[in-house]
Amino acid sequence: MKLAGFAPIGDEHTHTLILGSFPGGASLAATQYYAHPRNQFWRLVGAAIGESLHEMPYDARLSTLLEHGIGLWDVFAACEREGSLDSAIRHASPNDFDAFHTRFPTLRKVCFNGKTSGRFESVIAAAGYATLVLPSSSVANVILSLDQKLRIWRDILTHS
Repeated sequence: MKLAGFAPIGDEHTHTLILGSFPGGASLAATQYYAHPRNQFWRLVGAAIGESLHEMPYDARLSTLLEHGIGLWDVFAACEREGSLDSAIRHASPNDFDAFHTRFPTLRKVCFNGKTSGRFESVIAAAGYATLVLPSSSVANVILSLDQKLRIWRDILTHS
């Protein structure tokens, strides 16, 4: 079954975009980015911007991100997948990266949440954006502790 991803979160003031790969099962069911309660995304980005995003309702999380100039999207618009692991993604269709300039006119930096989305780093860098590949916020990424991940995630605020 072909699964469809989400529309981007961002506006004309978005200077930094965080790209994931594709929403997991919990996110698709809730129609919310990073909805799985064990995913560390909201803790990591919240600590990086000095906000307790994980304690806020979803709509407040999104509006707080936008207030900080941060947007969300995924590299894949649609795919086939059993379960939620990136390694299970098949027949994926990329999102329209050419639309970046129109959707996010002040965008300067694109951060990739994990290695799967990070495969698009060279394409985005070639378009003139500063890029940063982050360690995945997924609970499946057990190589680094939350503190180790956070040291790298704090770099989303640096402007290259």
